[in-house]
Amino acid sequence: MLVKQWFAEKMMARTVLALAVNGFDARSFTDPKELIAEVMKYAEQNARVGIGGSVTVRSIGLMEELAKSPIHILDHWKAGLTKDEMDIVRLQQLTCDLFLSSSNAITEQGDIVNIDGFGNRVSSIAFGPKKVIIIAGYNKIVPDIAAALDRIKRVAAPMNAKRLNLPLPCAETGRCHDCTSEARICRVTSIIQRKPTGTDVSVFLINKELGL
Repeated sequence: MLVKQWFAEKMMARTVLALAVNGFDARSFTDPKELIAEVMKYAEQNARVGIGGSVTVRSIGLMEELAKSPIHILDHWKAGLTKDEMDIVRLQQLTCDLFLSSSNAITEQGDIVNIDGFGNRVSSIAFGPKKVIIIAGYNKIVPDIAAALDRIKRVAAPMNAKRLNLPLPCAETGRCHDCTSEARICRVTSIIQRKPTGTDVSVFLINKELGL
């Protein structure tokens, strides 16, 4: 276990350095509580905080901490929303004060790689919100862009399709079929190789295996 932790720390250190070279504010954490405390510094009173469709963000206790603050949470996964209401929230996330998301993959060369179905998450990461924080476990780190796209198609997409109980071939077989289904979730590919000119983006890596 200690060797795995050492290996993850070295991988995260290389990635943080590469992200910083590419203009991102990049940091690594070992304790989720420390990461949450850092995020909360940006969640000002009455701020509109958008939450991307992220299992990672919801798995570390951050949502519970945000709920204690006098902020307005824009979460399109909130229970009870209609499809139209979810779309309204997605639009509101594009101009929120703080947008929180994970990433499907982050390369050791400092690239942020995602594939979306709606495109709202990649849009909000790239432009619109005053502040963006991407939170990712070390399991999302890959060597390069080719490996990132492979990870998304081979690992993340099938598991997300299964999690969402979608009628997709990858949810049955556990592998990508490059399908033409109406329910397809791999529709919009985003590769951010440098910090977007007009967007303040932080990447917080944590020495935990999180998300899909």
